[in-house]
Amino acid sequence: MLHHHHSATCRHHDADSALQLSAALLERAREAGLRRTKALENILSILVHAHQPLSLADIADSPQLTSGADKATVYRVLIKLEELGFIRQLGLHDRSTYYTLVQPGHHDDYLICTQCGRIQRLDISCPVEALEKQIEKQSGFRKLYHELEFYGLCPKCG
Repeated sequence: MLHHHHSATCRHHDADSALQLSAALLERAREAGLRRTKALENILSILVHAHQPLSLADIADSPQLTSGADKATVYRVLIKLEELGFIRQLGLHDRSTYYTLVQPGHHDDYLICTQCGRIQRLDISCPVEALEKQIEKQSGFRKLYHELEFYGLCPKCG
């Protein structure tokens, strides 16, 4: 199971904002050509309400997955959501993959332990955002984004 460090800056959703985000994601999914299924609704809701990246097993075993979808169905939905840019993968390549929502205008950066696989969200403002704006200005590229993950040994493994 994933280890997550909670902090005062952790992105918790109240019920109203979580419902709004879920509805917006479902609408975007429909516009992208995904059929609205109970499994899709459940998976997006689980990801919206998560306070950390989740593994396939975390999602497939969640009590919020009321659709009855099996692990293979959950995997197929996750792959489709990743292809469409709704989620991204985190983690070490030789360990479980974790999934987290991609939200326009917001992102999280992570610390990942190379020994136990612990994933911890960084509780600092992103050090790359200013660089991203400078690159956008100098290169002419638009809608730049980045994914920042630091790898090392967590305090328990270090």
